[in-house]
Amino acid sequence: MCGIVALWGASNTELVDRMLSKIRHRGPDGQETVRLPNGTGTLGHQRLAIIDPANGRQPMHSPDGRQSLIVNGMIYNYRSLRSKLGDAGFTTDSDSETILHGYRTWGRDVVTRLDGMFAFALSDDERIIAARDPLGIKPLYFGQVGDATAFASEIQALDGLADDISEFPAGHIYDSRSGFERYYTIPGSAGEYWSTGETLEAVRSTLEAAVRKRLRSDVPLGCFLSGGLDSSLIAAIARQDIDELHTFSVGLDGSTDLDAAREVAVHLGTIHHERVLTQAEAINAMPEVVRHLESYDRDLVRNAVPTWFVAREAASADMKVILTGEGADEIFAGYGYYEDYASDPRSLQRELRRSLESLHDMNLQRVDRMTMAHGIEARVPFLDTAMVDVGMRVDPQLKQSAPHGRRIEKWVLRKSCEDLLPAPILWREKEQFADGSGFGSLFGELSSGPTFDGRTEESYYRDVLAAHFQDAKSLDLTTHWRDNRLAVA
Repeated sequence: MCGIVALWGASNTELVDRMLSKIRHRGPDGQETVRLPNGTGTLGHQRLAIIDPANGRQPMHSPDGRQSLIVNGMIYNYRSLRSKLGDAGFTTDSDSETILHGYRTWGRDVVTRLDGMFAFALSDDERIIAARDPLGIKPLYFGQVGDATAFASEIQALDGLADDISEFPAGHIYDSRSGFERYYTIPGSAGEYWSTGETLEAVRSTLEAAVRKRLRSDVPLGCFLSGGLDSSLIAAIARQDIDELHTFSVGLDGSTDLDAAREVAVHLGTIHHERVLTQAEAINAMPEVVRHLESYDRDLVRNAVPTWFVAREAASADMKVILTGEGADEIFAGYGYYEDYASDPRSLQRELRRSLESLHDMNLQRVDRMTMAHGIEARVPFLDTAMVDVGMRVDPQLKQSAPHGRRIEKWVLRKSCEDLLPAPILWREKEQFADGSGFGSLFGELSSGPTFDGRTEESYYRDVLAAHFQDAKSLDLTTHWRDNRLAVA
């Protein structure tokens, strides 16, 4: 996991170095900038060394020097791709190098063969190719610097230096010769659904496979553990393959998440780390959280604050890779407002798909920015494309099953994994991370006090971000919650 910057159409290492300096937190293990041949462009890379730490430096170059590559991400099927490509030309064991040689063999179609989370830029003589993973787990933005096009992992790398900054769309590939092309679309309604038994088996086996492929790491790996269903299931499956699994939880004193996480950690036998936070710590962290988050959305900030602290706790324990539970609510109907669609399964399925399409600007942005601010790579098993495909083939009514007349969100997920967790955890009702960690009520109290200087909570966050960004247009590049629903920009 890393930070990348590409400048296409100008050879300017000084400018790229300035851009990299703004996202140095994304890659504390090394920085490198190179000019491309014939003045076609400049590539820069901040490295967080995960796979082949000794040799996987970037930018990477093809043996003949025609192609150069920078990547932010993790390719989970890199070994199987490498077995198809052969070892000729490979100089590292890095997963990223697979993209370079895959492009030389399959051209732009390499992007359809990648199983992972990624944002990359690849130069090929007189053209540049850029792509972002199917769901936008890893961020990418682009803008204009004079006649040149610039790409970067975070908005702040482009802010004040580039004009017309835009978010690179998820599931798309860009070719400087032909423009943007979509290569992945989130599945819609299946129309016909499996039986309940087939569904439970498919959900369980697919989730286990998604977790296990994300355990590959040459550096320490752990799990965030809030004590909610999603993170607890991820930890339970990971624990089957990791003898000494480290788990991490934070919350205010007396928060429900801390109690639940302790119960799960004891049940699974993990090496558990928890941090009981104070109100003062939360208040003092807010400006830095907002600056790294690159959003002033109220609900996103509220959930980002505990994520900031749990990431810091993991970093202090020398973790460099973390598994998280994001995506389960959007696939299996975990949020309260989905109940509005209970009488219309087709509408529910459309709303779930819409939620998945918006994730790159919401919870995925929160997780990426808060973990990368601490030099940690976050992996999200629920957003494995195979898991998304299975989830969208599940009968929507099983996602909101109501045994004994009571609605239970994510019923099919709970039922498929009921042997993995204690019943009080397995059937625990959904709480937003901010609420379970105690921060939701804290921010509610702060709203009526002096903390925000008479401004609304969101206005305060906007002012913090405005003071950080040089260009006011940078403030509104991501999606916001409106009326408890994701508003797609």
